[in-house]
Amino acid sequence: MPKRLKIVMAQVNLLVGDIQANTTKVIEGALEAERHHNANIVVFPELTLTGYPPEDLLLRPSLQLRIDKAMQRIKDAALQIHIVLGYPLFENGVLYNALALIKGGDILVIYRKQHLPNYQVFDERRYFSPGEDVAVAEIEGVRVALTICEDMWSEGPTAQAAQAKAELLININASPFHRDKMSERLALLRKRARTVNCPIIYSNLVGGQDELVFDGSSMAIEASGECRVRAPSFQEGFYPVSLVQSPNGIMEIEATPEQLQPVDATEESLYKALVMGVKDYAHKNGFKGVVLGLSGGVDSALTLAVAVDALGHEAVKAVMMPFDYTSQLSLDLAQSQASRLMVDYSVIPISDAFASFESALAQEFVGYQTDVTEQNIQARCRGVMLMAISNKTGRLVLTTGNKSEIAVGYCTLYGDMAGGFDVLKDVSKTMVYRLCAYRNSLETAENGPVIPVAVIEREPSAELAPDQIDQDNLPPYDILDAILELYIEKDASAAHIIAQGYAEETVRRVLRLVDVNEYKRRQSPVGVRLTQRGFGRDRRYPITSGWELGE
Repeated sequence: MPKRLKIVMAQVNLLVGDIQANTTKVIEGALEAERHHNANIVVFPELTLTGYPPEDLLLRPSLQLRIDKAMQRIKDAALQIHIVLGYPLFENGVLYNALALIKGGDILVIYRKQHLPNYQVFDERRYFSPGEDVAVAEIEGVRVALTICEDMWSEGPTAQAAQAKAELLININASPFHRDKMSERLALLRKRARTVNCPIIYSNLVGGQDELVFDGSSMAIEASGECRVRAPSFQEGFYPVSLVQSPNGIMEIEATPEQLQPVDATEESLYKALVMGVKDYAHKNGFKGVVLGLSGGVDSALTLAVAVDALGHEAVKAVMMPFDYTSQLSLDLAQSQASRLMVDYSVIPISDAFASFESALAQEFVGYQTDVTEQNIQARCRGVMLMAISNKTGRLVLTTGNKSEIAVGYCTLYGDMAGGFDVLKDVSKTMVYRLCAYRNSLETAENGPVIPVAVIEREPSAELAPDQIDQDNLPPYDILDAILELYIEKDASAAHIIAQGYAEETVRRVLRLVDVNEYKRRQSPVGVRLTQRGFGRDRRYPITSGWELGE
């Protein structure tokens, strides 16, 4: 009789630090995999018990006690399915990023992660020591090798599995999303599957954790490198994979076409990431809802659409805060979108608040000309209004600044930057327009666009001065975003960017604005990470610096 295995990829959304609840999810998920799917193995993500990334919670004195209690609960449940789960392992005074294979009341195998990432958003060498040994267990007669996340990105652990004559490789992950991550994973898994000459089960975490979003997209890859099962992106669930031994002795995946979910297009994946990021940040931090300033511009319009899709219209409040320079078009467009999305909507003019500040500061401003200071006071009046509503109602303030603006400091500290979560923090202005078009494409013609077409087509403006448009102060956004991508996401030098055909004066001005506004970004709210170099955990530059632009 050919050997058979049924595996369930547990694509679960966990709460970092809530070890008790995460342990309950493991036990309940294992029961579901056993009873509803008749599975032999259920595979949970990396660091399941703590959630990922636990950061300095790993340094808390009581962590080992809590982990020991959690592992004992799982063993006491005495489930007859094989459970693969990640957890922090304390052993002889050393901490490992580990996984355990558990069945009944016994831990059958422990594996210690060998390759600890310490780049981009990862900081694992701060906490963990690397393991060295391969882990192989025989389950239903099948030799199963076990690895953790980054081990797949290095050749060593896969070579070890091949040398140990593994017939199946299981890799547990907490792999955060960024643009085009799926294509990178697929290319890697295909290569590794061919190397080890056996199928790979790639089980990934799903959910939002501060600025990181995990997309799930768990997969089962044939020994040939063909992807046969792909779980939905950004969706929690339990996804079965059946394997049977072929006549040539290699385990093969049995799957229906429905088990292979399509790869999301760029705009779809980014939009889903934004929705999940907002939803989980608000819910996991206990906010009753959100509030944002709705200006009639494209950034706040996209932010409002994301918020409603994430939380439902009942949980969203939008506030238009007009001043002398606010156009009737802005008022009309904000009202139109708020009505279309059925959110709680208010109009609170800031003229009186601005006048009070102007009066209070009159003596201090004697001898000075009107300048950007007065524009910033307008923005700060709006920030005060939104924060007051937040304090009174328990709603989270969503800020609406995009990556292009934040990069060059085209934003006001304690004004439009005042809030708890910046939805578009890693979304360039040009991508904002693409995401608006994507979101509108989801609506039927009879309902009309969620984001009014006039919002998308109008000239972008902060409306802080008469007849003001963004391009009075910034290069055209297609040029600005291209320069910013080279400098921020690819670490290109000024000389390199100029060599790509961009005007030297423009390049040096933009790069200088990026550098001198680091102090603003350090004080900006957290926001969803969508690229490989978002502002926050990814990109760490000094505020005080004498670095000169050049080579």
